[in-house]
Amino acid sequence: MIPYSYSFRNLWTRRLTTLLTASGMGLVVFVFAATLMLAEGLQKTLVATGSPENVIVIRKSANSEVQSGVERSQASLLSSEPEVAIGPDGNPLLSKELVVLINLKKRGSNKPANVVIRGIDAASLQLRPAVHLAEGRMPHPGSAEVIAGKSIARRFNGCGLGETIRFGMRDWRVVGVFDAGATGFSSEIWGDVDQMMQAFRRQVYSSVTFRLRDTRAFEAYRSRVESDPRLTVEAKRENKYYLEQSESMAKFLRILGMVLTVVFSIGAVIGATITMYAAVANRVTEIGTLRALGFQRGSILAAFIMEALLLGLCGGILGVVAASFMQLITISTMNWQSFAELAFSFTLTFGILWKSLVFSLVMGFIGGVLPAFRAARMNIVEALRAT
Repeated sequence: MIPYSYSFRNLWTRRLTTLLTASGMGLVVFVFAATLMLAEGLQKTLVATGSPENVIVIRKSANSEVQSGVERSQASLLSSEPEVAIGPDGNPLLSKELVVLINLKKRGSNKPANVVIRGIDAASLQLRPAVHLAEGRMPHPGSAEVIAGKSIARRFNGCGLGETIRFGMRDWRVVGVFDAGATGFSSEIWGDVDQMMQAFRRQVYSSVTFRLRDTRAFEAYRSRVESDPRLTVEAKRENKYYLEQSESMAKFLRILGMVLTVVFSIGAVIGATITMYAAVANRVTEIGTLRALGFQRGSILAAFIMEALLLGLCGGILGVVAASFMQLITISTMNWQSFAELAFSFTLTFGILWKSLVFSLVMGFIGGVLPAFRAARMNIVEALRAT
C-alpha cells in the first residue's frame, strides 16, 4: 500500500488549489450544519420550556394554548384531582392561565410582530423554576402591571423596565424583567390572570398546568380525565406539548436546509472532481513510476480516494468551525403553532458535528472516485513516456 503521508504531501504541495476547493466544500458544510443547528435551536428552546413533571391541560383538538379554552368549572374540577402535587404553602401546585396574542412593534425597525401575553397566578413561578426575576419586582395582584421576558424587553417598544405598553384597552406598566434562560417563556409577557381576563373580555382560561404528585401516574390521570363526560379537555406532559409546538417549523427548516445543501453540494462536488482530475493530469509520470515500482492499481486507486477524502475532511472542518460561531447569534421567528414571535439561538450538537463531517467526506469521495479510477487504469509505459 502507498503510505498515507503520500496523500497528505500532495495536498500540501498544491496548497492554493486545496484551500480553494476545501473552502467551497466548507461553504456547503456550513449551510448544512447551520440549518441543522437552526432547527435544533428551535426545538431545544421549546422542549426546554416544558418539564416532564408538569402536565398541561387544554381543550380537546386545540393545537396550542392560543386556540384552547378551559371553562372555569372544568378548571375547578381539575384542581381537585388527587394527582396534583401540593406546594410548601399547602396549596395545589396548579396554575390556571390565559394566553392571548397582541401586536407590538420592534425597537428600531417599528415592524409589527405577535407577542404572547400570559395571565398567571401565584403558582406559575413555582411550576417553572427556570424562570427568575432579573430586574424590578413582581406585579401586584389586581393591578395593571406586567413583567416582560428578557428577549421581549430587549426587542420590543415599551417592554423595557419602567416603560408602558398598551393592550386590551389599558395601559400596562412593566415593573420587572424575568430571565427564563433558553426557553420560550423569554418571549412572553406575564401579568395577573384575572386582570388579563377582564381586559380581553375572556370568560375561560386557555390552559391548566400542574405538577404531578407522582410522574408515573400520568397515563392513569390522562385516561380518566379525557374520558370524564364533565370535561372536554386533553392532558399532555408539558415537555411533550412544547415538543409538538416545534415539530412543524423544525421539519420545514430541515427540508429547506436539505434542498439548499443538495443544490450547493453539486457545485462543490464538481469543484472537487476538477481538482482531482487536475492532480491526476499533473502526476502522470509519477503514477507511472509508482506502477513501475510494483504498486498495484488498487493502491493507486486507494491513494487518490484517500486524497479526495482528506480534501473533503478539510472542507468539513472549515465548515463546522465557521458554523460553530453561529451559536453566538440569537434570532427570532414566528412559531407556526402559536403564530407568536419566538427568539432562539443556533445550537451545535455532537450529532450535527459528525453528520456534517460525514457529509463532507461523502462529497470528497464522490468528487474523487472518477479521477481515482482514471489514475488506476493508466498504462505504465504511456505514463512513463508522458512529459
